Amino acid sequence: MANLKEVRIRIASVQSTQQITKAMKMVSAAKLKRATNAIIQLRPYATKLKEILGNLSASLEGSSSPFIQEREPNKVLIIVVSSNRGLAGAFNMNVIKAANNLIAEKYSDQYKNGNVSIVAIGKKSQDFYEKRNYKVIGNNNEVYTALTFQNVTKITDSIMAGFENGAYDKVELVYNRFKNAAVQILTTEQLLPLPKAEASAELATSNADYILEPSQEEIVEQLIPKSIKIQVYKAVLDSHASEHGARMTSMDKATENAGDLLKALKLSYNQARQAAITTELTEIVSGAAALNG
Repeated sequence: MANLKEVRIRIASVQSTQQITKAMKMVSAAKLKRATNAIIQLRPYATKLKEILGNLSASLEGSSSPFIQEREPNKVLIIVVSSNRGLAGAFNMNVIKAANNLIAEKYSDQYKNGNVSIVAIGKKSQDFYEKRNYKVIGNNNEVYTALTFQNVTKITDSIMAGFENGAYDKVELVYNRFKNAAVQILTTEQLLPLPKAEASAELATSNADYILEPSQEEIVEQLIPKSIKIQVYKAVLDSHASEHGARMTSMDKATENAGDLLKALKLSYNQARQAAITTELTEIVSGAAALNG
């Protein structure tokens, strides 16, 4: 009977877990819809802004903008976009691994010299790098409390100021790009200096002719900072949607696994119950036979 009691407790525990994972899946599905709408609405704007900037800047011989000036990458900043919460499968660990691989493969000398800094957007990456004594700048965990362009821009302004005053020579962005609920694409992009190759590629695919006022140079100078801010905001929105997609998928799998475990436990319970009944019947028959003997 002790076995029966133990199996009943395990069944109740798994049923409770299954209910929790189902609820979490439903919550993530609702949040995913809102997050997906946000990134889908931003992407056309971000793409068009890059296209316009590409057309304008590619036709200029030079620009005084500090954000396109190439320097020897002695001091590097890596922006790692994760989430504040777990229970999303390998979502957070994958982006951290991608950032670590980037450092190991591309900036190992800078890391050895203590010239690699981290800006973590999300508690999971913040905790990971702080525990391993990386040079982590600031704390941006609250950005997900109110995920707006203005709040993300505060982070970007600080990064741009650091690049402008020479605190960093190169800035890389690592995040999960949202494709669908089941697929997130690990993405690494150079944020600063603004890659010139993008401008050439955009120019090759578009022959747009613009009427410019006040001047091409002034417009480019204004569009470059806006483009950088939009790029970071898009990365955070992409990561936010990816997080809910990964959590929804993870909770769906957990619910399915709990269902399989319940079937196995119920089978064990029925077998144990059948064995207990058989034992009791045997004892009753044996007792009756002894009395009649």
